[in-house]
Amino acid sequence: MIEIVRGEHDTGPPKTPRFLENLKHDVLASVVVFLVAVPLSLGVAFAAGAPLLSGLISAVVGGLVASLFGGSPLQVSGPSAALTVVLADTIATHGWAVTCAITVAAGLLQILFGLTRLARAALAVSPAIVHGLLAGIGVTLVLGQLHVVLGGTAQGSALANVLALPGRIAAHHDQAVLIGVVTLGVLLAWPRLPKAVRRVPAPLAAVALATGLSVVSGMSLPRVDLPAGLPALNVVPRLPDGGWAGFAVAAVTIALIAGLESLLSAVSVDKLRGGPRTDLDRELVGQGAANVAAGALGGFPVTGVIVRSMTNYEAGARTRASAILHCAWILAACLLLTGVLRLIPLAALAALLVYVGTKLVNLNGLKEVRRHGDLPVYVVTLAGAVAVNLLTGVAAGILLALAMMLRRMIFSGIHVEKDGDRHRVVIEGALTFLSVPRLTRVLADVPSHAEVRLELLVDYLDHAAFDCLRGWQQAHAGPVTVDEIGHPWFERGTSGAPTVRRSVAARVVPRWLAPWSQWQAEHVVLPAQRTASSLLCRGASEFQRRTAPLLRDTWSGLANGQQPHTLFITCGDARIVPNLITTSGPGDLFTVRNIGNLVPPADGDDSSVGAAIEYAVGVLGVAEIVVCGHSGCGAMKALLGQAPDGLVQLGSWLRHGEATVRRRSREAPLLLGGERPAAEADQLALQNVVQQLETLRGYPVVAAALERGGLRLTGMYFDVGAAQVSLLDDAARGFVPAGALEH
Repeated sequence: MIEIVRGEHDTGPPKTPRFLENLKHDVLASVVVFLVAVPLSLGVAFAAGAPLLSGLISAVVGGLVASLFGGSPLQVSGPSAALTVVLADTIATHGWAVTCAITVAAGLLQILFGLTRLARAALAVSPAIVHGLLAGIGVTLVLGQLHVVLGGTAQGSALANVLALPGRIAAHHDQAVLIGVVTLGVLLAWPRLPKAVRRVPAPLAAVALATGLSVVSGMSLPRVDLPAGLPALNVVPRLPDGGWAGFAVAAVTIALIAGLESLLSAVSVDKLRGGPRTDLDRELVGQGAANVAAGALGGFPVTGVIVRSMTNYEAGARTRASAILHCAWILAACLLLTGVLRLIPLAALAALLVYVGTKLVNLNGLKEVRRHGDLPVYVVTLAGAVAVNLLTGVAAGILLALAMMLRRMIFSGIHVEKDGDRHRVVIEGALTFLSVPRLTRVLADVPSHAEVRLELLVDYLDHAAFDCLRGWQQAHAGPVTVDEIGHPWFERGTSGAPTVRRSVAARVVPRWLAPWSQWQAEHVVLPAQRTASSLLCRGASEFQRRTAPLLRDTWSGLANGQQPHTLFITCGDARIVPNLITTSGPGDLFTVRNIGNLVPPADGDDSSVGAAIEYAVGVLGVAEIVVCGHSGCGAMKALLGQAPDGLVQLGSWLRHGEATVRRRSREAPLLLGGERPAAEADQLALQNVVQQLETLRGYPVVAAALERGGLRLTGMYFDVGAAQVSLLDDAARGFVPAGALEH
């Protein structure tokens, strides 16, 4: 049983007012889609060499079933130009009755794909392959239908069409050429006409004008061949007498191409309409059911067609009722307007298909593919589809995409940098057996007695690559220092406990964020070298190698002056890293640090902090001042009577915190995340932030900036143990997690 997943455009049995409102939009949209679908359905069937009635049967039956059971409420299904090439070959090889059976088989395969939830796998196909496939279909379609526009017949292959085209252009041109040129001219000119005129769909206008011209002028030329009156559906699918391999290949080809186009069309409509995404597995089941029904009644294979679906959306459709109604209009046209449809010249349909074929060669998509470096995949897919067949083109594109992916893995991230007499071998990314040949060549270029630093920034290291590195390290005559950043893949392998799966690799803090205890001290080999000086030197070297190249452009822009947005006043505690807890960088914060993040009064005798405030607000024009306290603050403990003995300067400085102590005694406790902190020092730290903000308001330069609305004061608190930043919220009578406030 198919579970119906409904989106915002299709929400089950609606209330009457909403239903009527949606129906008004859906009826109008269905008429527009109907006017587009009729000429396209006839043209696609004509291009494939199928009975023209089959195109209309598929538009009605296939479109109705797909609309009822598909997963995309605004998707419109029907005969697609993307299938004309493969269908033409299938019909020529197996005949029309067997082709109908192939259509049924393709539908059953699509249902199977949907029920086994394979629909999303289609989205893994490279866009370069998709665009190349559509372009190949478009080129093949144009090459074949140009012969019909020029008064001839299409040849058996794209190459034959190319070779015969010069002779066809030079040959005598009859009435068909005039009709084709008129149709193409209308299609090309239509987008430039006034909006009121463009309310009529371009395909309908072009075919109608060309048909009217041919009738009024009394032209005698091939026209649409439809039975008069009620069509007789007497085509029964027939299984082949032999050649089952070709039957199976054709069914798989149609199932894959039709399924891929339907899913891509549904995703494209989703991007426009917003709201819940399409259930792609259900959509594939619906398309399969549509093909089973269409093939069983002698119809053409159907897909979700991007042209009709986009037309449906742009015409204002709200629910799947629009796609259902468009099928009803097509059926009415087949029953009541057969005589009108039989007046359409085949040359007009051929010209329409030439226009549609050129649209399949999407130049914007080609530019996007080129920007992503996948142009060779596009070209190979297109060439294979045109020169051989569509499956060959797709297979060639997939193989080339895989080869390019492997090449990028092998040739990226392995290089040697010379630093005086020392050599740095830098290896980045996934290092696997595929990279071993290149890795061996790079390592062979390192002089045998050179001092080498092997820097590993790998996110995966397999056995073959580890063996290569380990063997080279042991064989190298000079000293080799292994500097591993991230998960210790090489170190674990050396210790005999290798990590074999990426999923179990430990998450490691990047070295430029981690404290010394997590990487610097571990990488100093001799205990005697574990001094502050050696650690600082190592940290500076790490910065110079890793961070400086990434931020050189940033610092270059700051070389002639600073424009910070915030004055950040915080404690000198080594655990507080302002740029880290605020995700800021060079040039963002004008930072003042002291014991207890205290702000002396503006009229006091300590001018150091006051000078920084005046310069930041009056000269640099910062837009915000942040006072940041923290948990476990030693200054707050000292204010509570836990100061170490004999520290005269500290005692003198902490007199600026006496106002905080007085505030604590007269004000209600402040909350942190809705609760009072357990430690008294942490309770005092919260009060201290509020008190320093009050003191800031006493500075004339701050008061003036606040009055004109050019400055904001913010209280911040950092819980060291929880790594939680909280902000002062007056409404909450305390501090709340930073993410809870909108700024």
